[in-house]
Amino acid sequence: MRVLVIGGTLFIGRRLVAELVKAGHEVTVMHRHAEHNLGRKVGNLMADRNDPESVRQAVKGRQFDVVFDNVYDWERGTTAAQVEATAQAFGDGLKRYIFMSSVAAYGDGLNHHEDDALAPDTHPEAYVRNKAMSERALFRLHLRYGLPVVTLRPPYIYGPENPYYREAFFWDRLRAGRPIILPGDGRRLMQFVHVKDLVWACMKVMEEPAAVGNSFNIANPRPVTQQELVQALGKAAGKEPQMVKVPRELIHQAGGHPMGPLLYFGFYYDMPPITQLVAKAQRVLKFKPTPFLEGLKETYRWYVRHNGFPPPDYSFEDSLLAKVS
Repeated sequence: MRVLVIGGTLFIGRRLVAELVKAGHEVTVMHRHAEHNLGRKVGNLMADRNDPESVRQAVKGRQFDVVFDNVYDWERGTTAAQVEATAQAFGDGLKRYIFMSSVAAYGDGLNHHEDDALAPDTHPEAYVRNKAMSERALFRLHLRYGLPVVTLRPPYIYGPENPYYREAFFWDRLRAGRPIILPGDGRRLMQFVHVKDLVWACMKVMEEPAAVGNSFNIANPRPVTQQELVQALGKAAGKEPQMVKVPRELIHQAGGHPMGPLLYFGFYYDMPPITQLVAKAQRVLKFKPTPFLEGLKETYRWYVRHNGFPPPDYSFEDSLLAKVS
C-alpha cells in the first residue's frame, strides 16, 4: 500500500517507517525538512502539519491508501482544527487514517475503557484538550463522511531510541551509585507500552477491518507505582536502587518541575495518574504486549551502547536530598 507517515523521523515514526518498508509498502514521510536519513526507499514531503495550506500543497496530486498522523507540536500545540484539515486534505481514497492520540485524552482517572468520555474542550492542559478535541473531530468526519479513522491511545512509551530523558535519567543515577528521589510516597500509578508494541498495533490496524471507526488503548495491562518503576529499572540494569522519598510540596517550592529544567524524576514522569484497560485491543487486535522487565532489559542494552544525553547535573537533586537528610 501507499503509506504516508506524518512525522516519521523520530522514536515511534522511525520504527514504524522501518516496519512498513520491511513489509513491502511504498512509504513516504511528511515533516518540516527537505530531506531525511531513513534510506532511499522512503519518499519525502516537506510541510508544516500545523499549516493546512502547506499540507494541501504537499499532497496535491498524490494518492495514499494509509496515513499515520503521529505528530504533535509541543511548542505551539496541534489543534483539532489542524488535525481535521490534515485529514480532509487526502480526499476520499483513504483506506485508513490512523491518529496517534494518548491516554492523556481521558483527562484524568483510572481504569479507562475506550467508551469513556474524553476530556472536555475546556480542559486547562493544552495537550489533553487538543488530543481529546482532535479525536472528536476525526470521529465526526467518520460519522458524516466515512473517514476510515482509527485512533490509538498509548500511555508512557519506552524503548530504544527514546528521545526523552526518561529511562536514561534513572540509569545515569543508578550507574553513578546515586539515590533516586521518589516524589511523595512513591505510590502514584504509571502505565507503559514498549515502542515496538505500539508500532505493532499501528501495523495491525492498517489491515484489521474491525478497527475502522474505533479507538484502542495500547498498553501493558498492569500499571506500576513510581516505586515499582524504579525497582524494575534497577533490575534491568542489575543495580539495587536506593530511593529517598521527598514531599512534592518541597520539590515544587524549590522550583522542581516534571518537564524541567529542574528535573527530579524523569521528563514528564511525575504527573497525576491516568490508567487504562486494554481488553478491547486484546480481543479485536490480538494484542500481546512485551513483558515490562523484558522490554526494559532490551532498552538498557541499547542505552549502554548509545546513550547520547548530556552529562547529568545533580546539583538540584543534591539540594533536595540535603533538605530531607
